[in-house]
Amino acid sequence: MRARSTIYLTGEAKSPSNNPITAQYGLFFVGLIVDTETHVIIRADCTVTLALTAEFVRELLEGRSLLDEDALVETIIDRYHGSSQRALTASVRSAAAKYRELIDGPAGTTE
Repeated sequence: MRARSTIYLTGEAKSPSNNPITAQYGLFFVGLIVDTETHVIIRADCTVTLALTAEFVRELLEGRSLLDEDALVETIIDRYHGSSQRALTASVRSAAAKYRELIDGPAGTTE
């Protein structure tokens, strides 16, 4: 059983129309288990057609802070050169935005 401080969230984005991911899933999704005390990504997975791709994405994301969105995206751009690079970066940004909203509350709200 996971620690009570972990949550699961997803990020999603469109992948290129000629990408097998689009044919199989419709969208590109990244799923993350995040420790809310440290903001570190504990586990990561994504909708891909090759197991090697999912393994590489895990290496890029796991153990890193979801709050450090720009560094995550920079790493993806520098190291991931698959056809879903833009979809992966957009889905990580989507997940990071959801996470910030969870920990900070919706943007534009006041107490």
